[in-house]
Amino acid sequence: MTSRRKFGVKSEVSEEKEEYVTPNGYELEKHLTHGSVAYTHVNEVWPNVYIGNEETAKDRYKLKTMGISHILNAAEGEWNSVDTGAEYYRDMDVHYYGITAEDVPTFNLSQYFYSAAEHIHQTLRNRQNKLLIHCVMGRSRSATLFLAYLIIYEHMIVDAIEHVKRRCHIIPNWGFLKQLRELDTHLLEQRRAQNTREDDRTDT
Repeated sequence: MTSRRKFGVKSEVSEEKEEYVTPNGYELEKHLTHGSVAYTHVNEVWPNVYIGNEETAKDRYKLKTMGISHILNAAEGEWNSVDTGAEYYRDMDVHYYGITAEDVPTFNLSQYFYSAAEHIHQTLRNRQNKLLIHCVMGRSRSATLFLAYLIIYEHMIVDAIEHVKRRCHIIPNWGFLKQLRELDTHLLEQRRAQNTREDDRTDT
């Protein structure tokens, strides 16, 4: 809750109505393309969470200056990747976590949504930690993983996009947006099913 207050974010759950449905792809793309900030190498998008690019991830001096303690590399692998790894930060007090993913619409990034979200969640439990989530450009893979975290732990999708795009120039590809929509729809159905079960127990 503290993080929402600091950045002036309002969770969809607090105002969720029975008729809420996950926005379609066109609506999400419209949210992405209107009112976004100019592109920069790194931006704080949430308390102690930064989304950045390859240049930021490889600038060891800057990382120390920023006080980065954890790094989530969303672009491991051989194709369009950032070749750092735990060894690259071996003499720094940095916890490294890497994901092999391609920035193409057909890539199944959703296979990492829950593990990455859990990693982000555990990192942020200690308020002293500072997390850099990066890919090559800091616009698609890294942004998608952080949006997935907000959907899973903060129950946000439209608010998440609106919030992050005002602080970082994000452009998840259409395939990743589709996977985020599916995640939001799935979790919404779970919450409604849970509410129905609770109502049934109350009635009995």
